[in-house]
Amino acid sequence: MTALPDSNFRSRRNVMVLMLAQALLGAQMPMIFIVGGLAGQSLASNINWATLPISFIILGSVLAANPLSWVMQHQGRKTGFLIGAMSGATGAAISAYALIQKDFQLFLLGSLFTGVYMSAQGFYRFAATDTASAEFRPKAISYVMSGGLVAAIIGPQLVKATLQPMDVAVLGASQVDYLGIYLAVIAINVVGSFVFFFLDIPTPEAPAKDAARGRSRLELLRNPRVLVAIICAMVSYSLMTLVMTSTPLAVVGAGHGEMHAADIVSFHVLAMFIPSFFTGHLIARFGTERIITLGLVTLLTAGLIGLSGVSLMHFKGALVLLGLGWNFGFIGATTMLAGTHSPEERGRVQGMNDMMVFGFVTLASLASGALMNGMGSSAQDGWTAVNLAMAPFLALAGGALIWLVMQPKSEE
Repeated sequence: MTALPDSNFRSRRNVMVLMLAQALLGAQMPMIFIVGGLAGQSLASNINWATLPISFIILGSVLAANPLSWVMQHQGRKTGFLIGAMSGATGAAISAYALIQKDFQLFLLGSLFTGVYMSAQGFYRFAATDTASAEFRPKAISYVMSGGLVAAIIGPQLVKATLQPMDVAVLGASQVDYLGIYLAVIAINVVGSFVFFFLDIPTPEAPAKDAARGRSRLELLRNPRVLVAIICAMVSYSLMTLVMTSTPLAVVGAGHGEMHAADIVSFHVLAMFIPSFFTGHLIARFGTERIITLGLVTLLTAGLIGLSGVSLMHFKGALVLLGLGWNFGFIGATTMLAGTHSPEERGRVQGMNDMMVFGFVTLASLASGALMNGMGSSAQDGWTAVNLAMAPFLALAGGALIWLVMQPKSEE
């Protein structure tokens, strides 16, 4: 069934707004992921906790997923996205003050608030489907994700422009590393929040007392497509986080500079989002299962390249393929999930999905720092451990896809 012209117009307008939000506000995520581990390493008393700030960002995202989903279901997407942007600004402000005070615990608190923004950004892709026809849905998700391409360019360049230590003698500190980056993140959230006033997504009507409530979370998880979509999203996102979180530490530890780390992360984020211009078309033509499979195979190849060396070319090759694999796996899984629920189940299934996905991602980020700094006696040993850790989770997702394909259509 084809959507009416005015519905198509509204959907495309919303997609453009969400693409802009992904491009502008989304720039803060590569910025924070580039410096989060390095800043943590400079503040933590134990270097094994260097990536804990990244883990707290993802933990904040997990904790915020269901509350934000409830807010968006009852108060509208705009309200939820504004809460996310203001939380991002608050988190960056707390983190900036923590850097001045050299307070690791306060820095973790700022990271927790940043996680609320990260959770809100995760709902951009779902919001793109709210007013989209079934035919336009995979393309809408893909187009919104493509806004990350601009974020991939803006973010690392802002890191380079603001990387120099800042002198804030008026606050009793001088030569504070990474402070300018977090001040730039505050500005991004404040300015970027205005784009949401152009969003035109109706707030869902409150259901009547006798209206269908839809399936419970447990009943939804019994649906094979819901379960496999969540597993594949969890694996795709967590493995990307596992490797990317360790990358700046591995690059610097292997004798390369912080500027090289920023460039490599920039290549990675570009690879995450450039395919979004055509991933939706590939899904429409070949189906979600084939595209998710392509993503998992690409992630496996990234791990093999990561195991083969620590030159700049090895890092670039591994991180580019890591981004491509994430794109195919995560967008494919999101598209699969979007077709599994009714409107009244939307908030329930989306909140459950993001809570589970980012819960697993939190564990991956924690494991990343422990593997990188706790395995062996060199950066190369840690980097090897990180890449080897990908194998069992790729096997899990691959097995889940095979199981799904073997299910009778009636059970799907």
